[in-house]
Amino acid sequence: MSDPLAADRLEPPTPGQLRRLLAAERLRPRRALSQNFLTDPTVLDAIVAAADLRHGDRVVEIGPGLGVLTRRLLAAGASVLAVEIDPRLAEYLRRELGAIPAFELIEADALSFHPREAFAGEPFKLIANIPYHITSPLLHAFLEGERPPELSVLLVQLEVAQRVAAPPGRMSYLSVFAQNIASAEVVERVPAAAFEPAPEVDSAILRLRVRPDPVVASDRREPFYRLVQAGFRHRRKQIHNALGREVQVETGTLTAALARCGIDGERRPQTMTIEEWACLAEALREALA
Repeated sequence: MSDPLAADRLEPPTPGQLRRLLAAERLRPRRALSQNFLTDPTVLDAIVAAADLRHGDRVVEIGPGLGVLTRRLLAAGASVLAVEIDPRLAEYLRRELGAIPAFELIEADALSFHPREAFAGEPFKLIANIPYHITSPLLHAFLEGERPPELSVLLVQLEVAQRVAAPPGRMSYLSVFAQNIASAEVVERVPAAAFEPAPEVDSAILRLRVRPDPVVASDRREPFYRLVQAGFRHRRKQIHNALGREVQVETGTLTAALARCGIDGERRPQTMTIEEWACLAEALREALA
């Protein structure tokens, strides 16, 4: 059997090689599962570099596909727990990588996989080419879990990456949610041509590093999230009008809460910082109960 971590097997196949491989394995990319296979080695290098891998790191990889990124992670000395929903690809991965002690495969929907199941309570990293259609729920499932990954490096749709990492002025519910728990940065833009088949939009490498002290602790987040969601339902309105429509609170109480937090009621929701949202949630705690 050939070495699955040999140098010539660590590079992604060219589009032509990929099509021949898929044909030989009687596989076809499934649009419903957002299966777009990476064929650009420079993007692969950028993902691995952004992951700051050290020998012995524990990694969860979602949607490993044909195992190109998986091989790179294993070659860097990581232990990889791969979660693959497609039984055809899972069978291919078992045949190709199953003999490697540091590789483990779970055939499952990533959204049903709880982070606490990974590596028996040890810290881990989440590194993956994320299927576009599950990006937001996957971020919620992993970041909001009781044991979030210490570092996540995700290849996602460009627009989503920019929303997650947006600064005040361009914030959304998703950016407030993610940045409450982790610092976020767009590492690199990735053109659609880097994939086969090419998606309709560009992608980006998104890096999330968990904060040692989140702005809002886990036991206070439910009313915090409800408040932020309420504000962003009317993101074009001024914050006092947006919340006045959604939160069952007297006008005077809302005005006093905004003043207490030093927030001009005429500002738009996207301009507010996480700390301001947190202050406002605390000031309106009784109304949000």
